[in-house]
Order: sequence, then C-alpha cells, then structure tokens
Amino acid sequence: MRIFTVPNLITSMNLLCGILGVICALNGAQDMALLLMILAAVFDFLDGLAARVLHSVSPIGKELDSLSDMVSFGVLPSLMMVEAMSQGEVGSIVAYLPLFLALMSAFRLAKFNIDKRQTTDFLGLPTPAAALFTAALVNCNCSVLHHLAATAWFYPVTALVLGLLLVSEIPMFSMKVAKGHKLLDTKRIVFLSLSVAALVYALAFRQDWVLALLLVFGIYILENLILVGIPAKKEAR
Repeated sequence: MRIFTVPNLITSMNLLCGILGVICALNGAQDMALLLMILAAVFDFLDGLAARVLHSVSPIGKELDSLSDMVSFGVLPSLMMVEAMSQGEVGSIVAYLPLFLALMSAFRLAKFNIDKRQTTDFLGLPTPAAALFTAALVNCNCSVLHHLAATAWFYPVTALVLGLLLVSEIPMFSMKVAKGHKLLDTKRIVFLSLSVAALVYALAFRQDWVLALLLVFGIYILENLILVGIPAKKEAR
C-alpha cells in the first residue's frame, strides 16, 4: 500500500495547518488561526482534486482526510470559541461548552465515511463550512457581534446550532468538481452571486474582509435551510 502519494501529502498539509492553528488559538493569535484554517481548507480541496485527477483514491487517504479535518475543522474552531470566551468574564465551565462543536464534528466525519448517499452533495452541514463560519465569527470586527460575544450564551448557542446542523439530515449542496456533477445550477448560481455581492460590499465600504467571509458562509447555511422548504422539481422523462 502506497502511503506517501501526492494526495496524502497534500492532506498532511491540511493536518499541519490545523495543528499550527490550534497552537495559535491557544496563544491568543486568533487572526493567524483563521488564516491557517483557510489554508487548511485550500489543501482539503486540493487533495480531493489531486486524488481524482491522478486516480489515486485510497482507503488510507479517506481516513487521513477525516483525521485531518477533525483537527482543522473540528478541534480548531471549538478552541477558538473557548479562547474567545476565556478572554471575557465567563465562568470556566461555561467557557468549555463550545467543545460540543468538536464532538459533533467527529460524529459528522464518521458518518460521512460510511454514508454512500453523500457522493456529490451533503446531508448535514460540512465541517469546513461550520469551521470557517465560526472562525470568521470570532475574528470579525463588528460592534454588534462584539456585544453579542461578550455574553455568556452567544458562543455556546452558536456551537449548539452548528453542531446539530453537522449531524442533521438536511440536504446541502456541494461545490465539488466531480464527474457527473452539475456544478452551475440555480442554487449554486444564487450562492455564488450573493457571495460576490458580499465581497463587493466589503471592498466598496471598506469593511473588514473577515465580515465578507462570515457573510459567504452565512449565506451558504441560510440558503440551504431555505431550500429545505422548497420542493425539488422533478426531472422530465
């Protein structure tokens, strides 16, 4: 069995970014932790792409990918919330409640590995989306969010909601480039359009770029929740 393939080496870079991100988060460098998480997400995208292009999909690569995602998109965002809460006047026990997100991330990743229904799209919120939304939330320079984050309930409730979405059966579209996968349909076009609008807004009004990142993943989550109530059109035979 070949362990050191190109996709696996790329996946290991995802893991390394996650480990470094955890170190940064525990040392109060939340901005650097966010950047490392974004870099981990890039490697997470590239390893799958490399595996498909090089026809190098393997069982060990699948397991390594989940282990890496658990660190980068499960442990890291949870610790970022814990660290953010510990900076305020929050009781020590309450400050650890966001670790619920890490637990649900583990269940989400384990479920994904054995669920044959999630080949092109997802059932439940993907861990990178939940993690990047969380990291952006922690780092966003917005007065309203700062007031909310100062309360004892904001991050625990956020972790609870995201954690439940992770293990839910809610269909959520993917942006994967895969064989037989229709990338640009209506829901994806709407998402991309709104994401571009969020980026333009951040640039035009000189807002913090982290706000744009928060809006992009907030739009992704909200759009998928709205789509649950819209019946899918049946394909004509």
